[in-house]
Amino acid sequence: MLKRVLASALAVATASVVATVPAYAVAFQTTATNLNIRSDAYLSASVVKVLAGPTSVEVDCQKAGDSVIVGSKTTTWWAHLPAHGGYATVAYIDTPGTKLPGVPDCPQDPPQTSDVTLADVQAMFGSRIANPSLVQTGLPSLNKAMRDAQINTVYRKAAFLATLVHESRLEYNIREIGDTRVYGGRGYIQLTGDFNYRPAGQWLGVDLINNPELARDIRYSAQIARWYWTVARNINPYADQLKMGRVNAAIGYPAGAEDGRRCATFRTAIAYLSGQPAPAVDCSRTAKTSGDTSKLTRTEFDALAKAPGAPGTVG
Repeated sequence: MLKRVLASALAVATASVVATVPAYAVAFQTTATNLNIRSDAYLSASVVKVLAGPTSVEVDCQKAGDSVIVGSKTTTWWAHLPAHGGYATVAYIDTPGTKLPGVPDCPQDPPQTSDVTLADVQAMFGSRIANPSLVQTGLPSLNKAMRDAQINTVYRKAAFLATLVHESRLEYNIREIGDTRVYGGRGYIQLTGDFNYRPAGQWLGVDLINNPELARDIRYSAQIARWYWTVARNINPYADQLKMGRVNAAIGYPAGAEDGRRCATFRTAIAYLSGQPAPAVDCSRTAKTSGDTSKLTRTEFDALAKAPGAPGTVG
């Protein structure tokens, strides 16, 4: 029992979030090196942690998901590891069968959160929604962009919306006040710099270099935010891990008091969307991402932020 308590405490310190291991959890041994722990039982799900080598883990439930083949073993079952905040395929757990003995099935997943309404964002962000009719006009395109970007969980929605309400007050056609640069801040995510306008336009199939005002057009503003969130950067995994400091760094502005404000908004959004108090949120950045990271490529930023899911991991 003491060993279990100590293991749980170590997981909390590492992840900066509370991880509780139920008393009925069953101990198993993993068999892989660099085993990915994923946010769900699918190979496409984000990596929340990597276990460096074979280790003892405690499993509280298991669920069916993507099929994984390791040698002669094929399984669709994934073990939920509460101390590590995610799922590991049973293919890399030391058990003779394809499903873990003595472990119950996980409860059925709740449906993904529905589209965001004007009432939702007003409840979350209050007076920050300064132009409700304009926000309402843009919500259909914003909800579509969120669906397309798999921003479909409480943490992902909270991080995305908290970011945009600070960037643009959720107004799709906003122009950064006082910014007269040709490629100054525009739209939901305040697209800035020719180094962003050019690739965003190429991805959209629109010439944003010669027509930068299109960045705040209702046809493109939300999709540009989607592009930045998932193509220019890979931000969903940071939201999954409650690492709002990394989200802020990925947006590109230097560290400062704004980080704390955005983290507070993130917590408020989580509480509203989940109906319960937000868990502990990590607002820290790595030292190398404390400055202006806006001109970094996705690969360069990931290297500085030390994103999980490095090459060579499994599961």
